[in-house]
Amino acid sequence: MAKSEPKAVDALAWPIVAADAWFLGAEASWVIWLRCARLAQGGAPANREAMRMVEEKWHAQVDLAAALATGRFGTEPSQVAGRTIDHYRSRVSANRSRLTRK
Repeated sequence: MAKSEPKAVDALAWPIVAADAWFLGAEASWVIWLRCARLAQGGAPANREAMRMVEEKWHAQVDLAAALATGRFGTEPSQVAGRTIDHYRSRVSANRSRLTRK
């Protein structure tokens, strides 16, 4: 049997995942900086932020584990990687919005 030609979508899957991962990293770095600034202020707001941060990370990991275990993110490696990035990106983006509101 002859191998089928790779689809254009398949050829672009990993570069898109790589770009998405880069953007996630950039946005996460900003959120880390914003959270560090909030924690450095001290007091009750810093304590709430620290507690929220730990709780959010725990929930994100549990939700991701459930999605991976049930196959909800698909079976193709690039699809799973992309959906994993999306899983975290939505949370990081929500934190960026929350932390930059006045």
